[in-house]
Amino acid sequence: MSKPLFITVSVALLAAAIASLATFIGADNTKAEAAPAAPSTPKSVHDFTVKTILGEPVKLNSYKGKVLLIVNTASLCGNTPQYASLETLHQKYKGQGLRVLAFPANNFGQQEPGSDQEIKEFCTTKYRTTFELFSKIEVKGPNQAPLYKYLTSKDTDPKFAGEVEWNFAKFLVGKDGKIINRFPAGTDPMTPEVEKTIAAALK
Repeated sequence: MSKPLFITVSVALLAAAIASLATFIGADNTKAEAAPAAPSTPKSVHDFTVKTILGEPVKLNSYKGKVLLIVNTASLCGNTPQYASLETLHQKYKGQGLRVLAFPANNFGQQEPGSDQEIKEFCTTKYRTTFELFSKIEVKGPNQAPLYKYLTSKDTDPKFAGEVEWNFAKFLVGKDGKIINRFPAGTDPMTPEVEKTIAAALK
């Protein structure tokens, strides 16, 4: 191979390598932004960072001192009318320190197919929700959100561990960020059992 040809080929290979490296780095950064890393050893819900329905990061330690009802939601489910009960619960107890945190998920029957914007519009228009809505996540499976890995893990609390069974499963979290109770997907948020447990946690 002549010297000029060798130099030309070498330059071309170097340029291709640089372009590939830039593409790899860019893809990795995109992935990191899409899914906030889980804390290495979470001790409570307060150790996590999540994204609002508008895509803004929120550290859950901003809810210290509040009682949280964390719910995985969907727009096309038989349990979807629970949005109305969640809003009623929110309005009744928000002044005492309750916060409802809704996490849309499409894990069950493809019943939450919409984008974050579509979900927000649906909830605020049909059910006039004012409680906190977060970006759509996965609550089970290989891409399970770190928060839900923590909520469902036996290492967190064996009493409340186990895979989320359906849309609108509910985790009640105390002021210290620890799980107090778990209510099945089919349990309406305004049932006496749920209200009584929330009222006790707020004291």
